[in-house]
Amino acid sequence: MSKTYNWAILGCGNIANKFATELKLLPNANLYAAASRNLENAKDFSNQFGFKKAYGSYLEMVKDPKVDVVYIATPHNFHLEHTLLCLNHKKAVLCEKAFAINSKEVREMITTSKENNTFLMEAFWVIFRPKYLKVKEIIASENLGKLKFVKSDFMFNAEFNPQKRLYNVDLGGGSLLDIGIYPIFATLLFLGEPDQIKTIPHFSPTGSEESISMLFGYKNGATAVLTSSFDSEYKNESELCFEHGILKYDRFSPDPILLIKDGKTTEIEFENGPNLGYQFEAKHVMECLDKNLKESPIIPFSLSLKLMNILDAIRKDAGIVFPNHD
Repeated sequence: MSKTYNWAILGCGNIANKFATELKLLPNANLYAAASRNLENAKDFSNQFGFKKAYGSYLEMVKDPKVDVVYIATPHNFHLEHTLLCLNHKKAVLCEKAFAINSKEVREMITTSKENNTFLMEAFWVIFRPKYLKVKEIIASENLGKLKFVKSDFMFNAEFNPQKRLYNVDLGGGSLLDIGIYPIFATLLFLGEPDQIKTIPHFSPTGSEESISMLFGYKNGATAVLTSSFDSEYKNESELCFEHGILKYDRFSPDPILLIKDGKTTEIEFENGPNLGYQFEAKHVMECLDKNLKESPIIPFSLSLKLMNILDAIRKDAGIVFPNHD
């Protein structure tokens, strides 16, 4: 029987709202504290979701001895600072993706986790969802042969606002770290690290990357074509082409996975969980803490570092720069 853990939320924005909504589904997750740089925001958030405490200071929150684990939901450029703050106060950390701005920062986070003997994991929630687990199961069966080609996209139309996070380079803005990371991570899991990377970026008036197309090449002949964009509408769909068939699935919808083989299309159902699925990663974190693990066996430090190394290579090829982080 898992023990009950006191959860704290650091940063009370949109992604924190989604996470808190589904954290409430877990009987061993106690919604204990929320922290914002604005006390009124923290109080509003706490009242909305039923957290017991509200803090107007991140430092004050991590000094609370009753906090067991912190979910970090601030913009990318603050992830290093806030992760180190929590780890240095011996608080287990689930940090929202992208884990940090670059691989140097990720290495510092990992080193600090090890020095403090304190749990740390990147919050890549989609790979805990039933749909992804079913796709992984189909691939592992090897009934379709080797995976040869991946096409994966994540696009939506965002309002252009220079002050908001998506278009603000000082906050790590741009489609790459915000949504491009989804198709990149899936490709890393399915095909491994690419041997070649080519990019075609488009930049907004603020200098942030608004859309980017990426081509990955592999020595074994496999390729991947990936796109993320804030200025066009498209399905959040992935298409995996094997030697003997094709898998197609929408990343977030409850629609079945499509298996195309020998000219026939089969719908593959899966056990769809409640809501979006953020509760699955929180459940995994608590299972790791039950076992006294300091890193996740599903998203280990090595995987997060590989992902950030790829993102660094993409940014270098595309000329994407984040001030004060490069």
